[in-house]
Amino acid sequence: MAQKKLQRFADIKTFPNVLEYPKEMAGNWGIFFKNTNPITLELACGRGEYTIGMAALYPQRNFIGIDIKGNRMYIGAKQCLAEKITNAAFLRTQIEKLPDYFTAGEVNEIWITFPDPQLRVSKAKKRLTHPRFLRLYNQVLTTGGTVNLKTDSPDLYHFTKIVLTACACPVLIDNPNVYAQPEVPAALCIKTHYENLDIAQSKKIHYLSFSLPEQIKNIDKELHQQLKNDSNNTTI
Repeated sequence: MAQKKLQRFADIKTFPNVLEYPKEMAGNWGIFFKNTNPITLELACGRGEYTIGMAALYPQRNFIGIDIKGNRMYIGAKQCLAEKITNAAFLRTQIEKLPDYFTAGEVNEIWITFPDPQLRVSKAKKRLTHPRFLRLYNQVLTTGGTVNLKTDSPDLYHFTKIVLTACACPVLIDNPNVYAQPEVPAALCIKTHYENLDIAQSKKIHYLSFSLPEQIKNIDKELHQQLKNDSNNTTI
């Protein structure tokens, strides 16, 4: 297994659709894609199922899957090459470094699909909808750009709703049970490896779409204290 992982790390270094910690990419994605189409990011993309699925659904948009796990990213990147999907790419880096790779307003949309919910209160700051991440997204999203969360974790879903209310983020769509709807939008029908694993065993898929205000309130300390004091549910 270790040898296979090492081979994958070596392979993605040769893939034209994978960038590992690139320099001077901010503001230059139009050159990379050879067009000026809108850019959508999939954060913590894993194997890149959403990056690939959305690229197929929306050929007039560019999609970038971001993750630190090159071993997983290899799968999606190789599929894109095999299927000649040219409007999808992969960026290997930490999500905390988004502003290093994108200029203000360069990103139109962000998708967060089945991220680790980081259930322990002590790890709440690692949740990708924590205010510290929203502040990062604000640095790269265009005005009116949207953030989408799709998760099977009721804890992360409710935590995110608390954050959005506290930070005055306009909620565009709040769907507590995606597949219970009579018609499910095509973008929400894409299933990732982690969705199929059904780790949370909640039997429901939650979806939130929201935009960000000009400034994200610094409620970090108050939020952490609220989580600690929540005697009814210590996991959010």
